[in-house]
Amino acid sequence: MNEIIEHKLSILPDFPGCYLMKDRQGTVIYVGKAKVLKNRVRSYFTGSHDGKTQRLVGEIEDFEYIITNSEIEALILELNMIKKYDPKYNIMLKDDKTYPYLKITNERHPKLIITRKVNKKTGKYFGPYPNATAAHETKKLLDRLYPYRKCQSIPTRACLYYHIGQCLAPCIKEVPADAYTEMIQDITRFLNGGYKQVKKELQQKMNESAEELEFERAKEYRDQITNIETVMEKQNMNANDFTDRDVFGYAVDKGWMCVQVFFVRQGKLIERDVSIFPAYQDPEDELLTFLGRFYGEGQHLLPKEVFLPESVDLSLAEQLLDTTVFVPQRGKKKDLVQLAQKNATIALNAKFQLIERQEERTIGACEELGKVMAISTPLRIEAFDNSHTHGVEPVSAMISFIDGRPNRKDYRKYKTKTAAAHDDYGAMREVIRRRYTRVLKDQLPLPDLIVIDGGKGQMEVAREVLEDELGLAIPIAGLAKDDKHNTAQLLYGSPPEIVALKKTSEAFYLLQRVQDEVHRFAITFHRQRRGASSLTSSLDGIEGVGPKRKQQLLKHFKTVKAIRQATEEELKEAGLPLKVASDLLAHFQQPVTTEDPLTDEG
Repeated sequence: MNEIIEHKLSILPDFPGCYLMKDRQGTVIYVGKAKVLKNRVRSYFTGSHDGKTQRLVGEIEDFEYIITNSEIEALILELNMIKKYDPKYNIMLKDDKTYPYLKITNERHPKLIITRKVNKKTGKYFGPYPNATAAHETKKLLDRLYPYRKCQSIPTRACLYYHIGQCLAPCIKEVPADAYTEMIQDITRFLNGGYKQVKKELQQKMNESAEELEFERAKEYRDQITNIETVMEKQNMNANDFTDRDVFGYAVDKGWMCVQVFFVRQGKLIERDVSIFPAYQDPEDELLTFLGRFYGEGQHLLPKEVFLPESVDLSLAEQLLDTTVFVPQRGKKKDLVQLAQKNATIALNAKFQLIERQEERTIGACEELGKVMAISTPLRIEAFDNSHTHGVEPVSAMISFIDGRPNRKDYRKYKTKTAAAHDDYGAMREVIRRRYTRVLKDQLPLPDLIVIDGGKGQMEVAREVLEDELGLAIPIAGLAKDDKHNTAQLLYGSPPEIVALKKTSEAFYLLQRVQDEVHRFAITFHRQRRGASSLTSSLDGIEGVGPKRKQQLLKHFKTVKAIRQATEEELKEAGLPLKVASDLLAHFQQPVTTEDPLTDEG
């Protein structure tokens, strides 16, 4: 524990609040809340912890805290700080699953749409539905029953929906706002279980039409009744009431937490959501944070009721959520919560083997690599590679791995500016200089390890720029390949020496992934540049074909060969004016010289 942390721990206050843990780069890596800051924050640095918490504590170099007046203020502040900083240890490892909702838009002439994003300011939502098919079937039924706007944008004349009685046609006549208000109320009532009354009214109309010998109209009513039965009644009810509610249960083991949510709509258990993530606070506090993020990040709509396990602070949950919150004490409702708890335990046990394997391949591999190199665990790795074809279109690429996983938002491409075409050392010197000059200027996080796809010469060039020019002390590793172009040796030190690393180790597999990824990224960029350059040289000098049209042609035809073989009509379909298409066709009908770099492109 460093002196800064020791001093701050000694003066922590006895107030509720929010705390922010930082790594050696000053990056916020975890945000938490506390009923008593002194007790909570000190607990991280005293006593024994599970492996995940030890890993978090091992990265903490500093922390900040903000006191609040109450626990609920601390909880809300925590949620805001997580949203602001997106700390890596707060990330929930959720299933990438969103659920479809029906939405009536807040427009002068509203329409009904299907969406997977919730923004209550823009409309009224119903759902979630277990799948897209269920949502589409329900929408199709409502489209027949209610004459709201069906068009994406209001047209200039009445469409078919108006003529078959399924739209009020705001395009040709004024529709009073009251008509829509009443319609939305009817739809709301219908989707909240009132469809039985609608079905009863349709049956009465069908009988009346039959008695009056209006058999065609009676058949329409019968079809509508059949549709309601098919869409709304195909599942058996398993509750005596139709209240929409979400039921939460959780399980915690080995530093991981699983939360199961049952979605109950119109008395039916329609779907469940499973989330598994690391837990660093008490389970009850973790669940409150989960609730805030579950409903606060635009993916899930609050129902009329939320059921929680007994251990959760009900008063805090009620203040956090703008709905009715219950902790069921008996009967079927308590059974439902216990079923969610049981499912969470089963899901967590089933996930452990996969989770542990993923940990070994990612952070575990970083830790192993740090040990064999005798450096701090390289959680942030940046790797570089150069690419060119006989000196043509030289480019370089940089990729980033964080915690053993690709961090693609930090990938960078470089067009060599100062180095000679065949000068790999010069290209590496230029790119290292450009990258870390920018990092220092913009105060970006520095990597824990730089990996060079090359040998001793490339490593020395990078070291000269980093240490002699920029004054940075960052470990540099080289990756040498064998004659089959596979990762063979890890080089490190000054002078560089081979690091003994088993080829069956997770650290070696991590280096393989890094080297393969940076090579792939560099090669892809080089091909893009070469293709753009070739296209430019082939189309140079044609009147009316500038940079934008060159890219337009390549996007449409995909290859230069296809452009060469295109007819005048096909060129026009690609967006070229008639004269330009004719000129281009004439250009490609000329003999190709051996100096044209497109000759061998095919």
